[in-house]
Amino acid sequence: MITELRREQLLNTLVFETLGQPEKEREFKIKSLKKWGFDLVFGKKDGEETYFAAADKKAGDKYTENEVEHEVIEVLKELPKNKKMFAKIEMIEGRAYLYVYLREDDIDTPILYVPAGEVLLAFLKKHKFIKIIEAIRNLGSAASLVKKHGDEGKPLPYEELPPVPRRFLRDAKKIEKEMGFGRIALAYFGENKSGEARYWLEWMVPTIALFDEKISQKIDKALAEFK
Repeated sequence: MITELRREQLLNTLVFETLGQPEKEREFKIKSLKKWGFDLVFGKKDGEETYFAAADKKAGDKYTENEVEHEVIEVLKELPKNKKMFAKIEMIEGRAYLYVYLREDDIDTPILYVPAGEVLLAFLKKHKFIKIIEAIRNLGSAASLVKKHGDEGKPLPYEELPPVPRRFLRDAKKIEKEMGFGRIALAYFGENKSGEARYWLEWMVPTIALFDEKISQKIDKALAEFK
């Protein structure tokens, strides 16, 4: 049987949703690839000229990766003419992978395919997005961010929320609108005897959006509203 407290939490937790599917892909600039720890390379894979991403390589380097021979001809500073770079999340047997590719005239050239979590955590750490690192729980096409503090109780209705949770909800909803997808669940229980906030929140955001520095900066700042 459900307890009275769990019933109150179920009925009174505030939920704000931007419905739809997490964005399938997002366009990025070449500087984003660099921030993820990779360079865009023109070179050869098994003797054929193509583009690919590599870390800490220079012109003339030859190496084998996943049983494929690579040769670096040039480390590029800009995207090739008429090409754009996109990235998306692909799920394989429950694990999220970051898939990056160049596109020209609807033809995609894959340049990077790596576990998303490893790259994302390194990226978040590099830019000191500590609040996201502390909150992130799992990754799929959407990421689950969870933050809580203090003992649980009966959630306050929206009309009784103090400035901090109101400000968080306002900022989070703006970010969701920008991302085109999201789900915020907030149960705010008021303050304890020491004046510290008691709350539980879960925020679902598109995983690929977290690879965007501007978006992650906004999410990290919003999470920081709650101490």
